[in-house]
Amino acid sequence: MHTSAHARPHTDTDTDTHDLPHASGSGTWLLGGELPVRRIGFGAMRLPQHGEALVPHAVPMDRDRAIKVLREAVDLGVNHIDTAAFYFSPLRSANELINSALGGPYPDDLVIATKVGPSRDVSGAWSEHARTPAALRGQVEENLRQLGRDHLDLVNLRVLGTDSIAERFGALAELREAGLIRHLGLSNVTPDQLAEARTVAPVVCVQNMYGIGVRPEYEEFVRLCGAQDIAFVPFYAIAAAGREAGATATESEEVLAVAGAHGASPAQVRIAWTLHQGPHLLAIPGTGDPAHLAANVAAGTLRLTPGELDLLNRLHRAPVRKAPAAP
Repeated sequence: MHTSAHARPHTDTDTDTHDLPHASGSGTWLLGGELPVRRIGFGAMRLPQHGEALVPHAVPMDRDRAIKVLREAVDLGVNHIDTAAFYFSPLRSANELINSALGGPYPDDLVIATKVGPSRDVSGAWSEHARTPAALRGQVEENLRQLGRDHLDLVNLRVLGTDSIAERFGALAELREAGLIRHLGLSNVTPDQLAEARTVAPVVCVQNMYGIGVRPEYEEFVRLCGAQDIAFVPFYAIAAAGREAGATATESEEVLAVAGAHGASPAQVRIAWTLHQGPHLLAIPGTGDPAHLAANVAAGTLRLTPGELDLLNRLHRAPVRKAPAAP
């Protein structure tokens, strides 16, 4: 059975940046029962551009800055990076940046998770989502080329709608059997779709939109994943309804009060709350700012009191909070 345990503390002998936070403080989850990943990871969606992600004509991120952020993430102990071939802006690709910053060779303990299903044309506009086995195989091959890997550690099938996913997941399962994929996961799915996928092949993670005030109806789903030793990896845990545009809404009094009590930012409180939902929760906050990166990693050591958790849980379940449907 998968377990969660704190990795050894970061000490002065580990690196000359001992005054900076370290991802080991967030604890570790055994992904697929074999890959130890620190529970604070890094999401690459925001890396290729400034401002809103996944839109045409985005302003490209400075290349050196993006590469610096990736290298600093690894220096801070992050060993779980979430990406996708459709994370790109004009002149910038998240996969290519990851390859340039960390490849040749990649760190032995680095786990790179990617996803297939959605696709964008060269202009950045969304095109028809890949639903055929051949299209999904093509996307896996595209990720392999861009990342410079001979296999992918984890591939999530990104799903739209509630129809059957057996054929699509089966196509990825065949690639897993062929050695091109090590582990499989799901993104934006229902409990029924998870159950269906598990009849096809093992599922090591579910990546769904979740956070304070976002999808409180998923609480039982989150617990179900933990009971089945499946990691739950929320996206937009900080941005909430701001989604690709980031955290744009006015922050609640409850989150601000908890942040003030800890000398922390609201974003750090939101990350910490996520990690408090169970040992199988993995956070993947993304940023193109080195200072924000360090703050996100530091959130892994933020311990909320029972009273603070009760306050935030009540906020989470408040009926006035309802997120829009995922794209």
